[in-house]
Amino acid sequence: MQRSDVGLTDFLLIRHGETAWNRELRFQGQLDVPLNDMGFEQAQRLKARMVQALGQWQAQGRVPTRLISSDLLRAQQTAQPVAEVLGRTCILNAGLREQCYGMFEGMRSPDIQVQYPEAWQRWLAFDADVAVEGAETTRAFHDRVIATLQELAQQYMGEHVVVVTHGGVLDMVWRHAQALSLNGPRVCDIPNAGLNQVVWRDGGLHIQVWADAAHLADLPDQPVYCQKRLLEAREQRTAQTHANGVA
Repeated sequence: MQRSDVGLTDFLLIRHGETAWNRELRFQGQLDVPLNDMGFEQAQRLKARMVQALGQWQAQGRVPTRLISSDLLRAQQTAQPVAEVLGRTCILNAGLREQCYGMFEGMRSPDIQVQYPEAWQRWLAFDADVAVEGAETTRAFHDRVIATLQELAQQYMGEHVVVVTHGGVLDMVWRHAQALSLNGPRVCDIPNAGLNQVVWRDGGLHIQVWADAAHLADLPDQPVYCQKRLLEAREQRTAQTHANGVA
């Protein structure tokens, strides 16, 4: 970084590539799921994008000095091609893991609705202080994520740090930077292998670029787990049930 940026920490945050469970819309959480073929292709596209970006970073005097990844396999596999470009050893950090979803991990939402209907309804409330059995509350998850990034920002002050992590982690970053409530469904786009440029400054996160997936433009559409759509579907069913009862 330039001398004027010494008080900043510049983060490039990357979501891991696609897994089979992403494609099946299963809750992965902290289970160790590897990339699928598309995920490995996305990681190679990411590598090519890093090669292109490296020249710009060198001209700007902000070549990445650190590469840090969640210790879950899908993040490590995404980080490996980046490490080859940057010539950096990947540092693993468990604080960058996905949210723990407890009893839901490994399951698809239709199966959860059948097997655990009450727990599913609690989940759909998107209450930051409520968690299903064995899970991490959104508030505890948020606090873990922000504490981890704050620690990295302080440890590597004035540096450009590449981080490979998970969709839930990036959701917490978005909400924190935008001063949004931790309650309610996710509202931001978080593509697999997408790029998100964020600065830690004055004790907080500031978004520069979000959900940049230009390097993936000609690949098939990604699977999207839309929390808002799930909530809308529940509200529609509730309204229909009420209408049937009144009729």
